[in-house]
Amino acid sequence: MSQHPVDRLIAIMAALRAPEGGCPWDLEQNWRSIVPHTIEEAYEVADAIERSDYDHLRDELGDLLFQVVYYAQFGSEEGRFDFHDVAQAIADKIVRRHPHVFGDAEERDAESQTHAWEAIKAEERAERAEAGERPVSVLDDVPRTLPGLTRSVKLQKRAARVGFDWPDAAPVVEKIREELAELEEAMADRDRAGEAEEYGDLLFACANLGRHLGVDPEQALRDANAKFERRFRGLEAVLTDAGQRPEECDFDTLEAAYQRAKTGDRGRHD
Repeated sequence: MSQHPVDRLIAIMAALRAPEGGCPWDLEQNWRSIVPHTIEEAYEVADAIERSDYDHLRDELGDLLFQVVYYAQFGSEEGRFDFHDVAQAIADKIVRRHPHVFGDAEERDAESQTHAWEAIKAEERAERAEAGERPVSVLDDVPRTLPGLTRSVKLQKRAARVGFDWPDAAPVVEKIREELAELEEAMADRDRAGEAEEYGDLLFACANLGRHLGVDPEQALRDANAKFERRFRGLEAVLTDAGQRPEECDFDTLEAAYQRAKTGDRGRHD
């Protein structure tokens, strides 16, 4: 009987880390050294989905899965846990957090289930605190390594859970105006440290507005990046047709070409 693909992958990882006959590069790795690769692989999965490149998505998901196997190998070598422990833990967690599917809780709509999910997670954090694992805070378990905008939204959601939140988007817009005015003041004073701080506050407020509007700020920024890239390439095409190169043009010429590309691009959605 052929070996199960997951078991085969685990065996391959163990062979790569074998002191005798293993791969020298893999043997040098540790918990921290693999983290940048994990982040990169996660972004490559997101990129494949963003581009609707499903032919390569399978490979990218495999690369990401291999990262999990890598950490599980470290855990196994240190006697902490193995891949099956990881799989068991997530299976138990998903069942525990979906009592409406796997238990006898009443069926809920998506919004109600989101609130229930957060309540269950809060109970889990409280239980860990009672066990002496860490001081309890509604901000616990928000990873510091998340992209900045994503972490802002998560922190804001946690604060909102205990009532620290604006009632709607309108006061958030006012807060953005306030933060922008403070940034302009720091710029007028040529206060470089103040500029950086106020710019951060402005970004945080913009992330909060996205949360209130139901817009993911990271996705919105990715879409804006893609739109700018597409339109700038259009600018380059306009100039090429005119026998010009961007670096040879003044700003007014570049802006005019960009507006032409923008006109041709209107109505598209990424």
